[in-house]
Amino acid sequence: MNKFLSIFIAAVCFISALSCSSAKLQSQHIQRQWMLISFGDFTKEQLIKSKAEINLTAPPEDGKIKGTAMMGCNRMFFTLEFKSKNKVEISGLGSTLMACQEMEIEDQFTKVFEKMTRYQIDGHFLTLYDDKGAEMKFIAADWD
Repeated sequence: MNKFLSIFIAAVCFISALSCSSAKLQSQHIQRQWMLISFGDFTKEQLIKSKAEINLTAPPEDGKIKGTAMMGCNRMFFTLEFKSKNKVEISGLGSTLMACQEMEIEDQFTKVFEKMTRYQIDGHFLTLYDDKGAEMKFIAADWD
């Protein structure tokens, strides 16, 4: 009986430890290339024309994904950590430093992206939210 109780307690501790760590990534849902289709006051056509996207296809390391973004001019890089209860932490945002004619989307994206704290996946859509109600909506690039 003591052996059974020990195994049971170890299993409960293991499951508890997993629930406190980063959310287990469901690669077919998150690890994709995502096209930005709704952001701020920009039209969908402006976002499509600038080929605004984030790429989350890199294999996760310690529960974190090193991603890249392109908003028309500079290549950006960042680290994303998806946590439990639809929380996300975005850090380490940086970019190349080319000066281009149309950088409005890129400039706004840079100001807002790291402030996103929650995410939702609904079918082929990924939406990021901040604590003030701002959102960014993406569609999976491989969706037809």
